[in-house]
Amino acid sequence: MLRELDIRNFAIIDNLTVSFTDGLTVLTGETGAGKSIIIDAVNLLAGGRGSQEFIRHGANKAEIEGLFSIENPKHPVFRKMDELGIDSAEGDVLLRRELNDKGKNVCRINGKMVTISILREVGGALIDIHGQHETQELMDEKRHLHLLDQYAGKSLLKAKASYSNTYEKYMKLKREFSSYNENEQQIAQRIDLLTFQLREIEAAELVAGEEEELAMERKKLQNFNKIYESVAAAHEAIQGETKGLDWVGSAMSELEHAASVDETYQSHSEMVSGAFYQLQDTATEIKRMLDQMEFDPARLNEIEQRLAAIQGLKRKYGASVEDILLYQETQTDELDKLLNRDQRLQLDQQKLKELNEDLKVEAEELTLLRKKAATRLSKDIMEQLRELHMGKAAFEVVFEPFAPGKFDRNGGDSIAFHISTNLGEPLKPLTKVASGGELSRMMLALKTIFSKHQGITSIIFDEVDTGVSGRVAQAIAEKIAAISVHSQVLCISHLPQVAAMADQHLFIEKRIEKKRTITAVHELDGRERTEEMSRMLSGAEITELTLQHADELLKLAKDRKLAMR
Repeated sequence: MLRELDIRNFAIIDNLTVSFTDGLTVLTGETGAGKSIIIDAVNLLAGGRGSQEFIRHGANKAEIEGLFSIENPKHPVFRKMDELGIDSAEGDVLLRRELNDKGKNVCRINGKMVTISILREVGGALIDIHGQHETQELMDEKRHLHLLDQYAGKSLLKAKASYSNTYEKYMKLKREFSSYNENEQQIAQRIDLLTFQLREIEAAELVAGEEEELAMERKKLQNFNKIYESVAAAHEAIQGETKGLDWVGSAMSELEHAASVDETYQSHSEMVSGAFYQLQDTATEIKRMLDQMEFDPARLNEIEQRLAAIQGLKRKYGASVEDILLYQETQTDELDKLLNRDQRLQLDQQKLKELNEDLKVEAEELTLLRKKAATRLSKDIMEQLRELHMGKAAFEVVFEPFAPGKFDRNGGDSIAFHISTNLGEPLKPLTKVASGGELSRMMLALKTIFSKHQGITSIIFDEVDTGVSGRVAQAIAEKIAAISVHSQVLCISHLPQVAAMADQHLFIEKRIEKKRTITAVHELDGRERTEEMSRMLSGAEITELTLQHADELLKLAKDRKLAMR
């Protein structure tokens, strides 16, 4: 749920911090007081479109922060944050967004800077905003299938995963099959190109690690003189007359004499003696190597030519010899497929046929499961609509099968929600026949059904109850309250029936401070709440009668909420 919202220099808001509770929070106040501005700020945290016009006059940037607490450790937002390397150990998610006067956005999640698309993805998993003229998924028939699958839940999940796996295999093989069916001229040109490339690579007879060995040998030949001079000087220092070996030999003799008199020097004598003989052997080996050392300019030239040839192949086929050999392997496989394409086409055609049959069976299973879910969904929606005083409405999920053998990633048919709002009228697509008020009630019906399973932590309704009154207003109030049992709900409303159902009542008002207009938020309780309810019932004038009506409405709402929970 959204625990706290901090807004600075946003529209007519100077500096505002609002804390929210569980359940239903209702925001009320005069038109133009800034209620929708608060929702606009939350929408920006969900990745909504920003504008420099949101920045308060005289400021260079607007800042919005929202702290969300999520009790479910398996909430999908945590998995997404883990993928992005964002810490979520505390179970809290802090969304932050800045808009500056240069038109740039800075977005952060738990302190880590992210792109606007990532903020939208994470924020969209936490916040669901519905405005008076926004029907989102309901007005997009492509989303109806998603809503139905969401309603079907686990019963559909396994079958859909299996179908998706088969579909991916089918599409991959279909793409390969299509590539084999390119025109003969393109295939012949491809075969010629592959044949030339493979012959060129094969002729080089490359060996893994060869380039490194050749480079090392070239380095030795290029520095032959330096190496020879250094080795010869080392031999002279050890073996030369009155040089190292002679002096070590003298030391060995002296220590042997001392050790013959005093055993204390025996170990030192043995160490020097060992060093003498090791130096003698090393000098002999160095002399042998010097005698064998010979500069071979022909070999150096051969190495240079070989390395140049390898470099030429690297420019064409890979960054290293190993990459070239891997390229050779993959291109050999492609050439084999092209040369034997008739046989492969037959095999692929048979495999495509088998996968098509599998898709058909699995798509039929999906359709069957969806139709069962559609029957239950229709029943549930009709029950909700009756409670919203649309008892004469009829609802149905209409399935439209694709042509035989045709599939998409969701199955073998499309669906659309159809509705009839008047008795005797035929069912028609929801997107074409429902009025604004009917769509609002339809959306509330769906939200009531889905709120238990969606995982959204905060659902926001921005004046979705506009234009209704009487028993419909009461029904809408109870539906919004029912949704708040499973998800936190923030609702802007002018209906006293909705405000009465609130667990938290926030009053939004404009004030003049230092010759500037600001928006202020005040939490109402007790007498203040009763007076605001009275104002909503009667308008500006508050009387004893309207106060009594407000008290009665609050008591009735309290009883209804207890019955719900």
